[in-house]
Amino acid sequence: MKNYFIPLVALFFYSTIFSQEIFVKEFDSDVLNTTRLIKIAVPKSYKDNPDRIYPLTIVLDSEYLFDIYVANAKLFANKDKAPEQIVVGIVQNQNRERYQDCSYNKVTSMPTEDGAKFYKFIRNEVLNYMDANYRISPFKTIVGNTLTANFINYFLIEKEPAFEAYVNLNPKYALDIKTMLLQKIPNIEFNLYYYIISGDYNGTKKQKIVNDIDALLKTSQNKNFNYFYDELNNSTKVASIGQGISRSLAFIFEQYSAISKEEYKNKIAHMSPPEAIEYLEKKYVDIEYLFGANIKIRERDIFAIEGIIIDKENGDYLEEFGKMINRLYPNSPIGDYYIGKYYEDGKDYKRALKYYKNGYAKISADDPNKDGYYQNVERILELRKKEKEPQKETEEETPEEENNDNN
Repeated sequence: MKNYFIPLVALFFYSTIFSQEIFVKEFDSDVLNTTRLIKIAVPKSYKDNPDRIYPLTIVLDSEYLFDIYVANAKLFANKDKAPEQIVVGIVQNQNRERYQDCSYNKVTSMPTEDGAKFYKFIRNEVLNYMDANYRISPFKTIVGNTLTANFINYFLIEKEPAFEAYVNLNPKYALDIKTMLLQKIPNIEFNLYYYIISGDYNGTKKQKIVNDIDALLKTSQNKNFNYFYDELNNSTKVASIGQGISRSLAFIFEQYSAISKEEYKNKIAHMSPPEAIEYLEKKYVDIEYLFGANIKIRERDIFAIEGIIIDKENGDYLEEFGKMINRLYPNSPIGDYYIGKYYEDGKDYKRALKYYKNGYAKISADDPNKDGYYQNVERILELRKKEKEPQKETEEETPEEENNDNN
């Protein structure tokens, strides 16, 4: 067995596009007893962040899927909709290798001897090589189209699935894949993403199998199984590839991106204030663990749950919310504002004034919001003034009371 735990001396520079370094490697496989070409795209930030880890994506049929995936991954990362990724493309169409690589027994629907070897090539050699030579996070994706889309499911049905996300582009499913998925999905114990794109452009027979599998997957009660089916009947086989890659990235990396209207409606809106705060904190802990991206909670996500914190349970969690924000953004006035509002609602105007003033002091002189924020200070000063006025009236004696005292 060859030792793959070595520096990348076998790599040669291929090209630099999309701010990614892309290499082609001649990979000597003991399992396949031959040399296969793989492409490796590494984010530009990789060299400058020696402690950072990156999610990994394996792309089959890489001659035409690799560049499309890399371009979309770059776009989503730039727009803060997905983490930067390391992408590996496996070349399969130089000599029509894909048909041998992904062949399966028509009776059992399981890989043939050649298919099993290709499975081991990816599972035991490519993944081990990437883990040994690159900083890889726990989150891994695999992408396939038609025949190779069927093949990626063998990594899911095994005892310990090798990937966390599966992108099925116009899958040409083996007959018994449906049964295999039915047996596997209820037992999935971690967050797993399963995406399908297909449509009537694929033909009636093929589409019926996809629709049957869709009907099955929709019935899953396993909360760890995240499923999305894109039925694009107005598309084409070629156009759907780009559409599917882009839409699958949006689906798979929803957890990474800022809270969307759908995420808020489906997962957060019903929560209590402490549940919403816990959800937000956990979301970013998971982002760092799964994707290697150590990012602070986005301000827009803070505002996304603001209504829950203010409106529910009498605003009792405003102080806790504000303290969390102050830890994340110590130079921002937002945390002090929430704490100030907490004390204002409790009619503790002395403390409310303190935090509103703290927040005001953090705003630069040229910030257009400075005067607006100061209205909080003015409002508390007015409330404190009114609070003291009744005490003055009771302390001042009327003329009659003064005469009585003199007598």
